[in-house]
Amino acid sequence: MQGNSRLRHVIVAIALALAPAPAFAIDEALLPRNLSPWGMFVSADIVVKAVMIGLAVASLVTWTVWLAKTVELRRKSALAVQRTRALEGKMKLAEAAGRTSDAHDAVAQLIQSCAKEAELSGGIVDDGLQERVALRLERVEAAMSRQVARGTGVLATIGATAPFVGLFGTVWGIMNAFIGISESHTTSLAVVAPGIAEALLATAFGLVAAIPAVVIYNHLVRGIANYRALLGDASAQLMLLVSRQRDHREFRLSRAAE
Repeated sequence: MQGNSRLRHVIVAIALALAPAPAFAIDEALLPRNLSPWGMFVSADIVVKAVMIGLAVASLVTWTVWLAKTVELRRKSALAVQRTRALEGKMKLAEAAGRTSDAHDAVAQLIQSCAKEAELSGGIVDDGLQERVALRLERVEAAMSRQVARGTGVLATIGATAPFVGLFGTVWGIMNAFIGISESHTTSLAVVAPGIAEALLATAFGLVAAIPAVVIYNHLVRGIANYRALLGDASAQLMLLVSRQRDHREFRLSRAAE
């Protein structure tokens, strides 16, 4: 009796050993074990990969615009300060126009525009001249401001859309995770975790692209506002120069200054 019981146990053990492993065990064995950011990117769905690559490119564009615009603003602001200080002296409009005849920076454009209006006025000094000069300076300021702000709009677009693009990748990854649960017929965390991790990585990419874009955009907006203030100071100095020369009846420009 005891021998039959032992034989029965041996047969059951052999049968269990030869039986195929459950489907969920095989699936868990095939699951990716590398849950590093790079490993999750490599094993992610093609749509999630495309979202991550797009957000990485957007982040690269953000830092490129920051570097280019920072250098541009510093260079132009320094030159604007230098030219505005020169206008604060006893320099006359003809002399200022002669010094900036070959320059193309913003303050030089303001000086040349002012000198051009003075030449077109034929030396006639009246209130209308100052109004025309002010109008020209205002238009040049607006054009130079648009020029220096070129390229910053893309930062606002990235900052506003990147979180939603990352959210799209998150939704897509979670959908794939639920599909994996359905196909494996198990709710094991080992089956669900990789898909959810990939989805959350897409969200992280979206935030990494959006947060610097918003911060850099606000920083550049403040820098552009300061640059506009410098142009306003230069315009004010030119208006003072015109008024001063009008009071002294010395407004006529020499041909050499042209």
